[in-house]
Amino acid sequence: METLTIGDFAARSGVAPSALRYYEREGLIHSTRTSGNQRRYERTELRRVAFIRIAQQVGVSLDEIRAALAELPENRTPTRADWARLSDRWRHRLEEKIALMQRLRDDLSGCIGCGCLSLHRCKLINPGDALAGEGPGARILLNPPSGT
Repeated sequence: METLTIGDFAARSGVAPSALRYYEREGLIHSTRTSGNQRRYERTELRRVAFIRIAQQVGVSLDEIRAALAELPENRTPTRADWARLSDRWRHRLEEKIALMQRLRDDLSGCIGCGCLSLHRCKLINPGDALAGEGPGARILLNPPSGT
């Protein structure tokens, strides 16, 4: 099977060599070594890197990614069916991110949800800083009332 140098693998995966070495140290991807101790990656590892990058974009931690990859038989490359099964666990988190992004798109230009530093001037959305009792931060955008 054809293997790739770390430079070729980095170029093909879009991930810096330093990140690839880190993923390898963390047991997320695997390489072999030449007699000169240079890393060589099988092309199948590209799918694992793509899986890692997408999962990270959804907000999945490396520990969760490692656990998901460990469930694959013989540390094999994830298939479409594997991704569907594993990503079902993360669906709720993704839906929450989508909802947050929609709230940001719709409301950010007018107000950041009363977590700003001008609380005493925000008379429309948060008169008298009433939201302070609900906790710190952008309360409306990050923790919208039910039904929003």
